[in-house]
Amino acid sequence: MKLLSIALGALTILVSASGPGHAGSTMMLTGDAFAPPAFSAFCKRERRLCDSQSGKKVVDLSPDRLQELRAVNADVRKRVRERDDLPATGKTDDWRLATREGDCEDIAIAKKAELMKKGWPASALLLTVARQRFSEEGHTVLTVRTSDGDLILDNLTPSVKDWSRTPYRYFARQSQTQTGKWERIGSGD
Repeated sequence: MKLLSIALGALTILVSASGPGHAGSTMMLTGDAFAPPAFSAFCKRERRLCDSQSGKKVVDLSPDRLQELRAVNADVRKRVRERDDLPATGKTDDWRLATREGDCEDIAIAKKAELMKKGWPASALLLTVARQRFSEEGHTVLTVRTSDGDLILDNLTPSVKDWSRTPYRYFARQSQTQTGKWERIGSGD
């Protein structure tokens, strides 16, 4: 009987931890980082989308809020066609608010804009750069700081995932304390 109670207790913990309501992990920040070069020019054009200080730093993640994240992720992925900067703008790296087409950072910016329209605070919506595992290819996603951990909205997947459960090595993200500044992300290994 005692073994059965222990087994049921362990099973309850496992089921709770794997469900949508469990607290995820948060990125460990390790100091200042250089902002991506094209970020500064983007911020001069779109100050409100560069903001990372306004509002709550962490959003309480209710089931409705999680559904809103999923809907925005799906809508932008469906509406915006992926296209590299060079053929589209003539530049190798040009950060813009994607409307019909754009590359990874343009799509992440579009998701941030949509969430801000829905009342999400800019300070909880952070543009984040990473590298594909086993590659040096860069990639930009949107990190959403929530009470259930740091969640990633990515143009390469329809899922909203805890940052630690994605296939990336994270490098840096927007600072929550200084607009225009970026912070390094520790490996968490």
